[in-house]
Amino acid sequence: MNNILAVSSVVMREMYRRKDFYVLLILTVLITLILGSVNLFNDSNIVRYLKEICLLLIWVSSLVIAITTSARQIPAERESRTIFPLLAKPISRTEVLLGKFLGCWLASGVALVCFYLFFGLISAARESGWPLGSYLQAVTLHWFMLAIVIAIALLGSLVFAAPSSNNTICFVVIAGILLIGRHLHKVAVGMEQPSRGILTVLYFLLPQLGWFDVRERITHNWPPLDAGPFLLALVYALVTASVFLFAASWVFNRKRLQ
Repeated sequence: MNNILAVSSVVMREMYRRKDFYVLLILTVLITLILGSVNLFNDSNIVRYLKEICLLLIWVSSLVIAITTSARQIPAERESRTIFPLLAKPISRTEVLLGKFLGCWLASGVALVCFYLFFGLISAARESGWPLGSYLQAVTLHWFMLAIVIAIALLGSLVFAAPSSNNTICFVVIAGILLIGRHLHKVAVGMEQPSRGILTVLYFLLPQLGWFDVRERITHNWPPLDAGPFLLALVYALVTASVFLFAASWVFNRKRLQ
């Protein structure tokens, strides 16, 4: 565990030395403030549109941070040749991989807290209430969803040679799962066999990232999820991330480093 924590601390320091997080945070703040200053048609419900746009920016920014940070971890170590002295120490490849995952996940969590704090301040300035329970639930679900995304990106970094290719593929896959994946079972109902069976199997094989999206509940000030579905989603995220991490560890331990 000490080896894993040591690697993760290096990853976190590296991320916050880079400008990605700060640029995305500043862009989110500026776009939200500009849109918030516009009073369209004196609509009292404009705050809902503002919250929806701000949450969309937070989701896009968090995915950019998680994918780009995770995708460059192993390739950067190989390119700078620092992977060899690292593995020469009493540390296994699995421990290196878990340290990279933990560092990226914790760093993404800190970034999420900053984004959602700004979102909470904007919401509190426009609305009388501040549903703290719903916000905490949204942050937690979002963070656990990023665990799956980071595990996928780490696996991709071991399969695809160039980080740019891995970034592109991960963005396309994650966007497809979020936009289309959650509706595959509905599409399959109206299809004939064997297409219906293929789509149904694909639906259950894909990681259901849409289960962690509670933006609509936040936008409309709906009450938080019940404890059962909330905890079930967290367990699902941990199990799914563990599956991808196990696959990444299997590939990493059998990969010949050059």
